[in-house]
Amino acid sequence: MIQGSSNAVRIDAWLWAIRLYKTRSAATAACRAGHVRLNDRPVKAAQIVVPGDTIRVRQSGFDKIVEVTAVLAKRVGADIAARCYIDHTPVRPKEAIPQVPIRDRGAGRPTKKDRREMERLRDHFQ
Repeated sequence: MIQGSSNAVRIDAWLWAIRLYKTRSAATAACRAGHVRLNDRPVKAAQIVVPGDTIRVRQSGFDKIVEVTAVLAKRVGADIAARCYIDHTPVRPKEAIPQVPIRDRGAGRPTKKDRREMERLRDHFQ
């Protein structure tokens, strides 16, 4: 058993201990807002976490999926915290960054034709 762990740990404390949230109050607020799901069910901050549970956390518009392997009651170092869960998060697709047309320095203002081409390119990626 990892130091600082116990048999019954609240989900907000566990999320804070493994460093998914910066503060415990932020983890509690995420639970209250419905951004945290335990075994595909919405949870309250006081829900108990046990090894084998799957937790889905919504952060920055993406879901982070972790499986609990050990419970922690207190915040520990990042290397120890990383051993307490298995990350099952799928790889995020890379966003296509539109290429901005490059104009020669000192070429002056873009012509009407140049502006239309830039607008067409901008609209294509939106």
